[in-house]
Amino acid sequence: MKHENLAVTVVGAGLAGCEAAWQLARRGFEVDLIEMKPEKMTPAHHSTDFAELVCSNSLRGDKLENAVGLLKEELRRAGSLILSCADATRVEAGGCLAVDREAFSAAVTERIRNHPRIHIRAGEITEIPEPPAIIATGPLTSDALAEAIHAWFGGEEDLHFFDAAAPLVTAESIDMESAWFASRYDIGTPDYLNCPLSREEYADFVRELAEAEQAPVHGFEDSRVFEGCMPVEVMARRGFDTLRFGPMKPVGLKDPATGKEPYAVVQLRRDNAAGSIYNIVGFQTHLRFPEQRRVFSMIPALKNAEFVRYGVMHRNTFLNSPQLLDRYYADRRQPLIAFAGQMTGVEGYVESTASGYLAAVALAAKLSGREPTDFPPETAIGALAAYISNPAVTQFQPMNVNFSLMPPLQQRVKGKANRKLAVAERALSKLSESLEKEREYLEDPD
Repeated sequence: MKHENLAVTVVGAGLAGCEAAWQLARRGFEVDLIEMKPEKMTPAHHSTDFAELVCSNSLRGDKLENAVGLLKEELRRAGSLILSCADATRVEAGGCLAVDREAFSAAVTERIRNHPRIHIRAGEITEIPEPPAIIATGPLTSDALAEAIHAWFGGEEDLHFFDAAAPLVTAESIDMESAWFASRYDIGTPDYLNCPLSREEYADFVRELAEAEQAPVHGFEDSRVFEGCMPVEVMARRGFDTLRFGPMKPVGLKDPATGKEPYAVVQLRRDNAAGSIYNIVGFQTHLRFPEQRRVFSMIPALKNAEFVRYGVMHRNTFLNSPQLLDRYYADRRQPLIAFAGQMTGVEGYVESTASGYLAAVALAAKLSGREPTDFPPETAIGALAAYISNPAVTQFQPMNVNFSLMPPLQQRVKGKANRKLAVAERALSKLSESLEKEREYLEDPD
């Protein structure tokens, strides 16, 4: 069923916004997709393409025994644009789904621009649009729109935390005499480039890292950093061994030069399909650029590293969603205004995509005069939505998808891995019921 006289506004062409626009268009709606780039860029933006990955190029684990792996599989089965483009542009990263950053964004941009029902307009939006609309401007929402959202919700307390991105280096500048390819415990293909440090090298590195000069970020405090994207300098200040139990963990990695585990290891992961650029895994930072070069060059394999992008830090703004949004990411007072992406308190690329998907399919249902399809909390998509809309949550913080968000199994299953797999199988069974109902309303089923 086409809805030729009804257009839906989607603000923001990040992962959530592109997914929302795509799902609405698949259901016969005309979509006005408004993106402030290239007219207005933020310090974290480097490309004019849509769905830009401003932090890591990894969408994390890709197995069903992992909650984010389950969420990916649910989105694949739901016909997600983002997952389709991610799978098409993946680069090897062990058990993770990582993508060629530029190719991924280019693929999403091409498919969005070529859809006949999606109409793109560049420019900054400074007011909440008329309904129906989905606002998916993400953690980099402009100040003017952030103020408009603040006013829309009657001055609800602003919530925010700080997020950081890791640096990128050229492959040819890495000293391969001080590094080797391997995956932890030699599982899968050797996709990571491992850069070892001795105890003395590690001690010097941690000391300099903890004392290095930070770039000024207004309102920054260590306590307001999201734990999943903790800057390495913050970790260094938390204790001598913190990094060795985090991104510099040597466990499962034997240096072929010695046959033993090194004292600490920095891992590099391919950032593009050509393998010409690598990112420093887990090395999110907000040090000044000269300090990044100075301190990270203390890693033996990176002593001559050529940095093609330094790490940056930005403020992530999110809503007090449990008090403001329902389980379809819609305003409790105005159900034809929805929000999606990290601004709702979901954390991560895949989680943002899931919120854009659900906000769109629910809004499409309302505009068609029917009840939105239920995605129960036994599914990863539904569990995330239930978390951000639970009014009993009083100390709301952004959350990655995890199995603890889902109801426990009714039967006993031995073994942690087996339990997680059983939860995933239950989720996919429940999901199939939801998707069966949704397929009737697709104008573009493929």
